[in-house]
Amino acid sequence: DMSEYEANKYESYYIAVTQEIRQLRAILEAAQAKEGERVWLKRKQDGDLDDGRLVEGITGDKDIYKTRGRENPLQGGFQEKPKRMIFCMDISGSMYRFNSQDRRLDRLLQVAVMIMESLQGFEQKFSYSIVGHSGDGPDIPLVEFNQPPKNKKERLKVLERMIAHSQYCSSGDFTLLATELGIKNVTKEEADDYFVFVFSDANLERYDISPKQLGKELLRNARVNAYVILIASVANEAEEIKSALPLGKGYVCLDTAMLPQTFKQIFTASAIADN
Repeated sequence: DMSEYEANKYESYYIAVTQEIRQLRAILEAAQAKEGERVWLKRKQDGDLDDGRLVEGITGDKDIYKTRGRENPLQGGFQEKPKRMIFCMDISGSMYRFNSQDRRLDRLLQVAVMIMESLQGFEQKFSYSIVGHSGDGPDIPLVEFNQPPKNKKERLKVLERMIAHSQYCSSGDFTLLATELGIKNVTKEEADDYFVFVFSDANLERYDISPKQLGKELLRNARVNAYVILIASVANEAEEIKSALPLGKGYVCLDTAMLPQTFKQIFTASAIADN
């Protein structure tokens, strides 16, 4: 059970994204299976001869061959394996230090609530992990695969770990390695599709990290849909980073309300690329 203080604390983050959670759940519900079942694809002009179309061949029909392949899954069709997703959250010292100026840490905590609440009940379609990156390292565990927080109290503990870490962690930036490890770890098990979302406050130049380096990491594995989502910015830094990244790999979300639409764009772009 949660104390009144804990309940009020969690509610302060939850209520800020209630509408966004509803929107994101609808988007996740509509996400299609990527992998179709391997079957004989018939009416081909090359491949193995289709015994069932010999008569058509005699009469001059050229579409008498078949090949092995995957059917395009129907919308709403059965998804054999879940999509695997890793959310790499920026819990660096700058998130805590500048929160009083632009509420960047508060927004990240709202994002974490949105993710955990939206994915609840979709375990068959999505398996996810949340890790943090900061000057202390690139993959600080927050939520493990197949072990999502079961209730509000467990979700609040995730938020509290994020706050405490950003308050006391070392200076430094592991965004590049966090991206590399996220892409490596998300493919450790077979899945319907793979996604890595790297959240950053765009404070990269201070640590001599160029958008070109980050773009290279995002393209490391063609099987993985990897993106950076910039949730804070000094002047126009976030937009400049986005513009320098490969097309469609960077998003600027300075308002938490923009995130559901961002995820919708990402899932839609992924589906189009697969067809």
